[in-house]
Amino acid sequence: MVVGVPLGVWLGIRRFLGRGLLVTLVNTGMGLPPVVVGLFVFLLLARSGPLGNLELLYTPTAMVIAQVIIATPLVVGVTMAAIQGLDERLRLQILSLGASPPQYFWKLIIEARLSLLAALAAGFGSIISEVGAVMMVGGNLRGETRVMTTAIVLETRQGNFSMAIALSLILLLLALLINLLFTWLQQRRGA
Repeated sequence: MVVGVPLGVWLGIRRFLGRGLLVTLVNTGMGLPPVVVGLFVFLLLARSGPLGNLELLYTPTAMVIAQVIIATPLVVGVTMAAIQGLDERLRLQILSLGASPPQYFWKLIIEARLSLLAALAAGFGSIISEVGAVMMVGGNLRGETRVMTTAIVLETRQGNFSMAIALSLILLLLALLINLLFTWLQQRRGA
């Protein structure tokens, strides 16, 4: 959200040389396979990689890096579309009233807030369900980097289906509760 929303707003309002290429990269990133992200982050953080001296591989930080890379294009793309979908007259009116650049930026976010909640829900959905990249860079270490999705894979591989199903139901319930919150925020009157 912190990276994706501002970048999406910026791409939605700015015209510059190379913008088409950047938008194409964002759109490609929206469908980027998580295991490709996992491999990229793994190679970056491996001992022989450019950031290997940071010793982040198989840590929660590595997992967060991978998930940010997975979710950001979704948030950027949906935010950009939401901003571009705003009426051009609204943008002109905000500017004609003397809004400073930060005020203009903030007003556009307020006007597109319902779509931005959808962007956040899409980003959240992409990372709560992720297993490939997380397992590649986190290693599924008990007590350190094991998360619900990797635990479900592990329990299934070990034939402990009742535990895998129980963890799956908990994960589904968590996703449902978070999405209920997003839906409530998005659909409440006067939002």
